[in-house]
Amino acid sequence: MTDGTPRTPAAPDPAAHTELTGPERTALYKVLGNPLRRRILDYLGRHGEANSTVLARELGESSGTTSYHLRRLAELRLIEEIPEKSGGRERWWRGLPFSHTAPDPATMSDEEYAAAEHLALLRIEVDTRLFRRAHEEYRGPQGWSQVQRAGAWMTKDDLHAFVHAYQELLDRYSRPDDAVPDGARRVSLRFYAAPDTVPEREGEPAGP
Repeated sequence: MTDGTPRTPAAPDPAAHTELTGPERTALYKVLGNPLRRRILDYLGRHGEANSTVLARELGESSGTTSYHLRRLAELRLIEEIPEKSGGRERWWRGLPFSHTAPDPATMSDEEYAAAEHLALLRIEVDTRLFRRAHEEYRGPQGWSQVQRAGAWMTKDDLHAFVHAYQELLDRYSRPDDAVPDGARRVSLRFYAAPDTVPEREGEPAGP
């Protein structure tokens, strides 16, 4: 399972791919499991920057609440302050490039697993709404909304190579935040892959 803000930075941030410890992952999942923090990250991803007052107005919260959550997001390097725009009590923030792949749940502590499970359930709700929208807004193969379904026989190595190629393809067609052309829209994409349940023979998939 992976998660990240859908941003393509002009220069990758090495901290975005630092290996996390179990406690650090637990803290990350708890932060991302807060719906308001997810909305703040989404706003920054769409608009580039904001301060607590702007976020309070746009998200229907108090500036004290948004300021608190901004600080929590900054602690985990999900956002950073914009020094040239900040002054006095007014602090401006921007999102940082971020990507995370969760480990095998069997290696997680109980606390980490509970936090990851809570976050996963929230994601499923969001993704379900996106799935419905993609179908409802489909206007043919030339429209903005696209839906694809597929199935194929693969080895595990084939699947891993496919996932790597998918990420490379996404990177190739993503526009950097500082060079978004006219007519571009932010597009939400999801990728899932799960092996079909097939009859087994002596503990191995029986094949076609």
